[in-house]
Amino acid sequence: MASTRGAIRVLTAVFLLARGCFSQLDVCGQAPLNTRNTRIVGGQNAPAGAWPWQASLTRNGRHFCGGSLINNDWVLTAAHCFPSTSTSGLVIFLGRQTQEGSNANEVSRTVTQVINHPKYNDSTSDNDIALLQLSSSVSFTNYIRPVCLAAASSTFNRGTDSWVTGWGTIASGVPLPSPQTLQEVEVPVVGNRKCFCKYSVRNMGITDNMICAGRDEGGKDSCQGDSGGPMVSKQNNRWVQSGVVSFGIGCALAEFPGVYARVSQFESWIKTQITSNQPGFVTFTSSGTDSDLTTTCAGLPAITTTTIATTTVAPVVCGRAALNSRLIGGLDVVAGVWPWMASLHSTERGAHVCGGTLVSEDLVLTSANCFSSSPSASNWTVFLGRQRQNGSNPNEVSVGVANITLSTLSGDNVAMLQLTRKPTLSNFIQPICVEQDGATIATGTTCWVAGWGNTTGEQPLKEVQTSVVACGNASSSADDICTNTVQIEQYRHKSDMTL
Repeated sequence: MASTRGAIRVLTAVFLLARGCFSQLDVCGQAPLNTRNTRIVGGQNAPAGAWPWQASLTRNGRHFCGGSLINNDWVLTAAHCFPSTSTSGLVIFLGRQTQEGSNANEVSRTVTQVINHPKYNDSTSDNDIALLQLSSSVSFTNYIRPVCLAAASSTFNRGTDSWVTGWGTIASGVPLPSPQTLQEVEVPVVGNRKCFCKYSVRNMGITDNMICAGRDEGGKDSCQGDSGGPMVSKQNNRWVQSGVVSFGIGCALAEFPGVYARVSQFESWIKTQITSNQPGFVTFTSSGTDSDLTTTCAGLPAITTTTIATTTVAPVVCGRAALNSRLIGGLDVVAGVWPWMASLHSTERGAHVCGGTLVSEDLVLTSANCFSSSPSASNWTVFLGRQRQNGSNPNEVSVGVANITLSTLSGDNVAMLQLTRKPTLSNFIQPICVEQDGATIATGTTCWVAGWGNTTGEQPLKEVQTSVVACGNASSSADDICTNTVQIEQYRHKSDMTL
């Protein structure tokens, strides 16, 4: 930077986008009106607001399936509810308590698109999951809130306490009595090995994409009309959705648990479909050894054991740089000092174009100016853990870009890159924390700038220490942060730095 004062624009509204994968975690799975703990109940009326993510799917005014709200704009349900993906006559109700009479807390939305999982198999019910995009966003209340979704690393051991909700029949062919109040039932998880053994006598397969729940003696289960609805379990103060109602033999029959689509298996697919304001994924952890591992029966696949080398992996906590002990700067950067730095390469140019920062496991924040000539995601590659632009980088990984979202506010804008996969985090690759909406950075605050700039040779990562000053000019705004002179000639583009 050659000027005596640098202005780095920070668009607060877009930082909310940067926190998109965290935003639903701020609210998901919380039901202020739900006092459920571990009481063994089932097949009873649910109190109003107890399950604020519950959705009623109706077509031409008639309820046919359930669903769950997972953010302001999307509902999760079962693919078998949509043999046709037509949205004609399709209306979703949220905050609904009864199917008859008035519901003071409900809202309704039409649907703009139905997305069935591409590998859904109607004959086996494998991958029985679908997403519905609402025609407009809904506002959260005590009666309308998103549920948290089980992350890919979740474990639901045999016996895990779970709840299923819906307006389905109360027995095979027995409709829910008027006024058709939302029902709740508590059931334990049945391990997949035991479930496989139960259904194998009917030549029905249980896959890793499924999770089962029910009692050996029967009597508690989901039923027709509950399809697509959620099965949830509570962890600490959050409700986490483990399953989507899929199929079963009859309803609540002894020895035949209900079968659900296992939500944790579809984290990647859901994230590829919902690229902004992503649902909150929570790792649900079961304690102890899973007793299902001792189950055996004819035809049951053997348990495969994978030996994994023990390694120390840094936790997914933003803003931690284990190898950073910076007090002063202005020098070449030692590997791992700024583990959130990203190098953006254009495949068209075959070279580094801009810098960026890793703000979550699969999101990179950068400048919108970087994409004025090449806005296509397929034209970009992100390098993380990179130390130098030329030469070897033993700690780096390269990741493709699945989606580019540009902010549309006035002035200098930012961009969010959705990566095609989550890189393995290490001391050299970690996300940075992002300033929250409304936060202020006081004048005099010490800060650091890092980037590769336009150096020659190996082009090592550079850093410089500076401090925040009052902008004091007519062209600045509340969206600007100004710093003292940055005396490193190599820093020529704002898009190549992080503050």
